[in-house]
Amino acid sequence: MARNRKYELDLSDLQYKQVRLPWKKTFLQFLLWASVSIILAVIYGSVFENTFGSPKEKLLIQQVENLKLQYSLVGRELDNSLNSLNSFRRSDDSRYRPILDMDSVPDSYRRAGYGGVLRYRDLTGYANSDFLISYRSKVDEIKNMANVQYESFKSVSERSLEWEREMNHQPIICPVEVKFPLGDGFRFREVHPVLGIPRMHYGQDFPVPPGTKVHATGDGKVIESGRSSGGFGNCVVIDHGYGLQSTYGHLSKISVNVGMNLKRGDLIGLSGSTGISSGPHLHYQIDKFGQHMNPINFFNNDISVEEYNEMIQTLASKSKLR
Repeated sequence: MARNRKYELDLSDLQYKQVRLPWKKTFLQFLLWASVSIILAVIYGSVFENTFGSPKEKLLIQQVENLKLQYSLVGRELDNSLNSLNSFRRSDDSRYRPILDMDSVPDSYRRAGYGGVLRYRDLTGYANSDFLISYRSKVDEIKNMANVQYESFKSVSERSLEWEREMNHQPIICPVEVKFPLGDGFRFREVHPVLGIPRMHYGQDFPVPPGTKVHATGDGKVIESGRSSGGFGNCVVIDHGYGLQSTYGHLSKISVNVGMNLKRGDLIGLSGSTGISSGPHLHYQIDKFGQHMNPINFFNNDISVEEYNEMIQTLASKSKLR
């Protein structure tokens, strides 16, 4: 007997005959069977996916975990970058700027330009929104700090060049060899050695033999060269900028002309006793913004003769290279 076929006994001739169902009933049976099969398949698939997960879902989960690991590694690099920038900031505020007499960068300026409630609105609504926002915020913080630090170091660099120039123009060396003792200094003299009257002495005298080399004590421009009307005889005046001028009086010979740009250590002439002078010596005077200053406060007289001569030779060699 064939499977899935239905037979009935025909009593009229005592034979089994196949029962043929109407096509509508056959179609309904098929439709019922198909519906039950689909429902069972959906139930099975749902239970299987909930229990074991689909291959695609497993792949996506693995990719998410890999991304989290990569973000974690990137986060460490971001933290290292933040630490480096904070180290630069501390050096900037505690070393470079104080030395160059510059104000610190305000913290409000360093931390401006990132954050805000709606800044990361495009990253909200996801399962890992907090994770993404924290890294995005850290990246923005680094960008802002780097930009501020770049501008700060740029201004420090510009200031350091100006500071170097200013230091080069400061009259900070002795105008003659240090082997010679200091003479009369910055003080009120009750009796002028030549005029015989009370008079303020606004410079530092160096009692040196005639013909002693006299050097520029800082970079600058010669603004006076020749006979002085103030009693200094043959005199040279150098404008160092920054309100500073140095005067070299009683010279026997002048080696520079008005308008010449000098470097520290350049020879400007030889000492003598010209003008109102009681004997061979160099009168050295410093003025700052028109006010007389004590020259002894501008140079170190404690170095040895060898150190002084070596310094002059070094300065002369640098001057030739410029």
